[in-house]
This record gives sequence, structure tokens and C-alpha cells, in this order.
Amino acid sequence: MTEPTAPTAHRAGLCAGRVVAVTGAGRGLGRAHALAFAAEGARVVVNDLGVRPDGSGGGGSCGPAREVVEEIVAAGGEAVVHGGDIATAEGAASLVTTALDAFGRLDTLVNNAGFLRDRMLVNLDEDDWDAVMRVHLKGHFLPLKHAAAHWRAEAGAGRPPVARVINTSSGAGLLGSVGQGNYAAAKAGIVALTLVAAAELGRYGVQVNALAPAARTRMTEQVFAATMAAPGEGAFDAMAPANVSPLVVWLGSAASDGVTGRVFEAEAGRITVMEGWRPGPTDDRGARRSPAEAGGTVRRLLAEAAEPGRVYGAS
Repeated sequence: MTEPTAPTAHRAGLCAGRVVAVTGAGRGLGRAHALAFAAEGARVVVNDLGVRPDGSGGGGSCGPAREVVEEIVAAGGEAVVHGGDIATAEGAASLVTTALDAFGRLDTLVNNAGFLRDRMLVNLDEDDWDAVMRVHLKGHFLPLKHAAAHWRAEAGAGRPPVARVINTSSGAGLLGSVGQGNYAAAKAGIVALTLVAAAELGRYGVQVNALAPAARTRMTEQVFAATMAAPGEGAFDAMAPANVSPLVVWLGSAASDGVTGRVFEAEAGRITVMEGWRPGPTDDRGARRSPAEAGGTVRRLLAEAAEPGRVYGAS
């Protein structure tokens, strides 16, 4: 089945008048999000460094981002390229200023950039840990920080924004994934960052949510080759990245008013609200236990508790 292309832009769509910045938007999910926002009338800042799936190469090439911009413009939309490294303070700040210089405003930030360096924990190099933490977790924090500073200033100047942030987590961050300790830890951190940001930024008119998508991208098509394989001609392509984008566009629009601090799973035709950590069975004896007594209490509570989610790839 052929890859989706940009539909004709509708300037009166769900995001008409809004300006959206999407990181890692040259390929895969980011590209699908950028095209979907443009189709709903948004003006889009397309960020991408053009690196390989492990983060190497690229050399600052904006080729993939430029292709997405050209596709949006050819369909009647508006978009500009941003080639800065969003895991640096300078690159993240320039993402915001690019939106302001090109379109005069910023309404929605979609944090999506990332890559993989998978290893079992005993084989995982410190450099591979740091690189994945940098692009995923720091690469979410810095654009969020600079966008939030802009929106706080707007609110302080009497121009309260209707601002939206959509962060990209993963099922690996929610349940764990064998061979992806660095990636899973970073994606779990993104969920916590989302909850904190939603609590802190609501007073300025900013809503922050997170998404755990499942789709065929350069990061998943080899790791989960059987699951991500494209179907035969004419069949529904359940793993197409474009299946995830409608939820992202809605969360990035003014129509999502009141929805913040939430985590969603999205794949194919399914949307799930994740409910996260909640207190389960508990026992309070009002006094200190011995280690053996603590163990006995834990065994009894575990027998009453729901089974935990299965870690991806666990035998």
C-alpha cells in the first residue's frame, strides 16, 4: 500500500488559524502529524535533522523536512523548515522564534523527535544511554520550556493563549521493553514530565498531554517486523502512521478544551485512555513490621492485586 500524501489543505479546518511546530517531522509519525495539521488549516513548522534511525549522520541536513514542507505547500498549505537541534537550548529556542518570525504566533507544540540505540542492559554503553536520553527526554523538555516561557509571557501581557502540547511516549515507557532500557526509561520520563507540565502550565492557558503510539516507522519496522508489515493491496493498513495523527490533531486544537494531563495509546482504529499508577491493595497495621512480617504482608497483598502488564519481548 502506498504511503499517504498530503491531502488538499482546508483553511477552515479544525486548526484554521493555528500555528503548529512538530519535531522529528521529516518522516514517520512526525511527517504524518505535520500533513494532518496542514490538512486541517494549520500553518506548520517542520523540524527534522535528517539523521539515521540511530541518530547518526544527517549533518544538519534538512532534506526530509524540506520535502514535507514542499508537500504541504503543493497541497495549498503553509509550512516552513526548522533544522535546529531541539535537544540544545539554542535549537529549542529557535524552534519557537521560527514560528513567531514566519507566522507571528505559536499555538501547538508536538514533541516527536527521537531515535533508537537498542541493547540488552549488560551490553548498553553509557554513550548509547546518554544519546537516547538526550534526544527523547531532553528533546522534549527544552522545546516545552521555551514554548511555555513564550505562552507565560503572552498570558502576562493580557493575551492568554489557547496552547497545546502533545508529547510522544511509548508502550515501552508504560510497560517496559526488553532490549530497550534506555528508550523505555526516557519514554517513562516523558510521561512524568507531561503530568508536571500539565499541572504547572494550566494557569497560563496551556494543556499538555502525552501519546503512546504504535505505528510503522523507521524505529519499529525492524524491531517489530512481523507486527509492522504492510498488508496486501486494498486492506486496512493498521500500522500506518497516519492512523495516529487524527488524535494528535484534535489534542492540538482548541476543540480539546479541558483535556490535560492525560496519556493516550493510539494505533490502527483504537484509542485508549491510560489510567497509570493507582493505589491497589494496602495494609496498615499502625506499627513497624519485622522483615519477615513485611514479606508476609506483601505476599498477601500481591495475591489480591491485579497482574502487572507484560513487558514487551519478555519470555
